[in-house]
Amino acid sequence: METRQLLVRIPEQLARRLKRHVPARARSAYIQRLLEQALPAEDGEDDPLYRAAHDVEQDERLAGEMAEWDVTVSDGLTPEARSRR
Repeated sequence: METRQLLVRIPEQLARRLKRHVPARARSAYIQRLLEQALPAEDGEDDPLYRAAHDVEQDERLAGEMAEWDVTVSDGLTPEARSRR
């Protein structure tokens, strides 16, 4: 895999924590793993769940329908159960 060097600025306190907990020669791999977990896959647009969520956001009628369903999320729950959510 081809690599690229990037200059990234982070708060001083966070940089100290990174240096304290991750060995110098392991930092690039550590940050790479974090980014791979945090960022969507490049082909995420082909994911059916992504497409469905995107379609809901774009379609006002469908978004309104989904908002109506949101009201029913706590249907049937006791007041105690609702307060724990």
